Amino acid sequence: MITEAAIPITGAEILVRCLAEEGVEHVFGYPGGAVLYIYDAIFKQNKFQHILVRHEQAAVHAADAYSRSSHKVGVALVTSGPGVTNAVTGLSTAYMDSVPMVVISGQVPSHAIGQDAFQECDTVGITRPVVKHNFLVKDVKDLAATIKKAFFIAKTGRPGPVLVDIPKDISMHKCVYDYPQVIEMRSYKPVDKGHSGQIRKAVQLLLQAERPMIYSGGGVILANAAPELNKLVDKLGFPCTNTLMGLGGYRASSDLYVGMPGMHGTYEANMAMQHCDVLIAVGARFDDRVIGNPKHFASHPRKIIHIDIDPSSISKRVKVDVPIVGNVKDVLAEFLTQLDAAEAKVNAPELKNWWKQITEWRGRDCLKYAGSELLIKPQAVVEKVWQLTKGDAFITSDVGQHQMWAAQYYRFDKPRRWINSGGLGTMGVGLPYAMGVQLANPGATVACITGEGSIQMCIQELATCKQYHLTPKIILLNNRFLGMVRQWQEIDYGGRYSESYMDSLPDFEKLAEAYGHVGMRIDKPADVDGALKEAFGMKDKLVFMNFITDQAENVWPMVKAGKGLSEMLLGSEDL
Repeated sequence: MITEAAIPITGAEILVRCLAEEGVEHVFGYPGGAVLYIYDAIFKQNKFQHILVRHEQAAVHAADAYSRSSHKVGVALVTSGPGVTNAVTGLSTAYMDSVPMVVISGQVPSHAIGQDAFQECDTVGITRPVVKHNFLVKDVKDLAATIKKAFFIAKTGRPGPVLVDIPKDISMHKCVYDYPQVIEMRSYKPVDKGHSGQIRKAVQLLLQAERPMIYSGGGVILANAAPELNKLVDKLGFPCTNTLMGLGGYRASSDLYVGMPGMHGTYEANMAMQHCDVLIAVGARFDDRVIGNPKHFASHPRKIIHIDIDPSSISKRVKVDVPIVGNVKDVLAEFLTQLDAAEAKVNAPELKNWWKQITEWRGRDCLKYAGSELLIKPQAVVEKVWQLTKGDAFITSDVGQHQMWAAQYYRFDKPRRWINSGGLGTMGVGLPYAMGVQLANPGATVACITGEGSIQMCIQELATCKQYHLTPKIILLNNRFLGMVRQWQEIDYGGRYSESYMDSLPDFEKLAEAYGHVGMRIDKPADVDGALKEAFGMKDKLVFMNFITDQAENVWPMVKAGKGLSEMLLGSEDL
């Protein structure tokens, strides 16, 4: 008798079963000719829900945020040709921020590859620079093992997006389903445990430090290492800064937290980064927006400890003294173990003097802004959102001034609550990010803080929200400019606002209503609090809040491109 397991099934059915085996609950996608066998198989199954977006870029962004806000691997499905080229921006966004994700793309039939067939493109070649790895499946018998490898590669080592390209004939060919339980890849052996000897050296440096600094990045979030980081910082009593990608890794409510570093970081964080004598970088990569000019950064000698899962990131931009390759969570756990075993004490007298200096820098109150009874200040809106949600919401953002204000004024105490595009700086991610977050975290409060330029890039996803009853609160800080572009043009280009003014904006409230949602316009400071309370009170509705904000407001502090961390502009008076 032939068992069901021995009956050959189509490649499309194999793919659907593989996704179910991986525990996938949502797939974001858009159908097209090359993936219709796959969509037919999806129609016949009930293991996961497919979310129909309105643009392939949004599918990948939503899958990206689904992953960022959970412990799961996001999954997107796109068709060949323009389907996959539309997905490239989303892939690059996830790749720059090391987000684990699997994207399935359709391809023309195998015999037509290379023949300039309808909706054909070289998917493997196009996506190679913006994925951790990609596959072209050439035999249906390889499909199940390829999907297993894709998920394994995406979520281990330094995470990242993996693409699997499936020709249409492969999705219709048949073979017996056999999904491997474990996968062995001779060429891919990521390291988890850090070298104990290197950790011992690092511990000694930290205990001897007179001006220590803990610099935490997105690797802490990705490795789920926030509990270990919080224990380490609290145990040592050292100042800690979280990068834009690391917000929430160490709780912002602690007195040991000195704010975000970098281009729009706090004065105290940047000065401490620049003048410390021992710096430990935890899952961070010393990128240009954090340390500014590398030569200026190196002008103050310091010992640097660098923990990273990716050896290629260590000493890439800044030479380090104690490199530690390993999973951040495992390495920090070993740090804590060694500190307990040593029963050693930090350099208390010098640490007290160091904190005295940091407190003096804090006294500059660099995030203070002037209020107004006539104009809505964007910073005030973000602070009200933080107060109203008690700091417990998931906040997505697009890219620009609003992103920086959200990072500065919403104080994150938990990891995976701040969802934004850090490395690539992709406008348009905010709304699809909010969709992915809400599907990964049903019942949670989700708010998208955006600008009038960014929101229009994926505004069609309001239709997706309507179809699937997604109810994020959209907070548009509308200054009628491409705000960050305008700020740079004001500072560096003599106030020549070339193509940065948005003089033909839609009526956002009516547009939201046209999609079946609630639209609100707020143009008076006195109405901000009430509008936010009303909007967040509507739990079952997407509310689009159009806040008409001060056009002239800039993001301060600011480190101009090419400048060093201690060369900050604290306001327009420094220009």
